[in-house]
Amino acid sequence: MSQNQNVAHHFDNYEQQVRAEKLGMWLFLATEILMFGGLFVAYLIYSREYPIIFKAGAEFLDWKKGAINTIVLLVSSWTMAMSIYYAQKDQIKKSQRMLIFTLFCGFLFMLIKYIEYTHKFHDGIFPGGFFSYTGEGFVEGLPLYFSFYYLMTGLHASHVLIGMALIFWALFGTYKKRINSQHYMPLEYVGLFWHLVDLIWIYLFPLLYLVE
Repeated sequence: MSQNQNVAHHFDNYEQQVRAEKLGMWLFLATEILMFGGLFVAYLIYSREYPIIFKAGAEFLDWKKGAINTIVLLVSSWTMAMSIYYAQKDQIKKSQRMLIFTLFCGFLFMLIKYIEYTHKFHDGIFPGGFFSYTGEGFVEGLPLYFSFYYLMTGLHASHVLIGMALIFWALFGTYKKRINSQHYMPLEYVGLFWHLVDLIWIYLFPLLYLVE
């Protein structure tokens, strides 16, 4: 498939289309950073205001699971990058294997989060007014911490699911020969989104799990 076959009617050529797509993608990623950035700022303000509550909340989290998820996403970033590299080299089979492994990493991440969530739900640890836990380690105001925890990790998890759907779409595109060395930019855009998802978790992990 030639580049010209992938040019939309409102662009003069493929290069112009790629420039417009890249600009649009980076603007979109900027809005994502602003959204999560606002949550990070709010979290930092409240954690400074109520350090005892946030330290107590972090004690309920399993930092080992958080660390495993960090490693899983870092590996997935590498496999995502390699899938783009192989697509650029027209080694489509290798690119497909890397995409499948990236999907596996995403699934593993979500499985670990599911285990974490269900354990807390079982104990009555919910956000805000739904919080009902009064056992060991409870301190007044603890629902505030878990409101941040569920909002930030839940929003991030939704982005992981969206990223997985996009990766599946890109994988389907390689099988349909719509993604190759002549037209790999859609895969690169998916990769940029996935890298952002990974980067956000790298900040979430120490903020939520390693409170001192």
